[in-house]
Amino acid sequence: MAMITAGDFRKGMTVEIDGQVWSVTDFLHVKPGKGAAFVRTKLKNVMTGAVLEQTFNPTDKYPTAHIETKEMQYLYNDGELYYFMDTESYEQIGLTYDQVEDAINFIVENMNVTIRFYKEKPFSVAAPNFVELTVTETEPGFRGDTATGTTKPATLETGYKLNVPLFINEGEKIRIDTRTGEYMARA
Repeated sequence: MAMITAGDFRKGMTVEIDGQVWSVTDFLHVKPGKGAAFVRTKLKNVMTGAVLEQTFNPTDKYPTAHIETKEMQYLYNDGELYYFMDTESYEQIGLTYDQVEDAINFIVENMNVTIRFYKEKPFSVAAPNFVELTVTETEPGFRGDTATGTTKPATLETGYKLNVPLFINEGEKIRIDTRTGEYMARA
């Protein structure tokens, strides 16, 4: 198993500490005038989402955690689990709401997503950066209403709510940036 020293931590790296997998979200090398240097980090537990601030001795060694990603297709939700299919092997897996929470607002059946695995256990689902979804509920738009920056609430086919420009109507497909959850353009 590959080891890494805390002095080599970088954003986005995944390491195993006390049997848990942590992603480095922030780090700072500190060299005080007196005393030993240390690495101040912000870590996010990839399984639970818990955030931890911790300092390390730069020479401390930890095993790197190998994260696998697979493109999978969202099939359906049976009221309890969300089912995804491996597009190569056709193998299906069922995930809980906690595992799909970040992506479920932006995905519909038959859409491809990226699922991250650690030791063959799925732990997160990422929607594509941009998706096109249908507006199922919003106030009617007004012809000629071009006030820039004016928005109104809308609900998408996934149940996700966001603000859209006044000219968007029910039944229209819109493009959304899933990283911010914001309206981009008409599809």
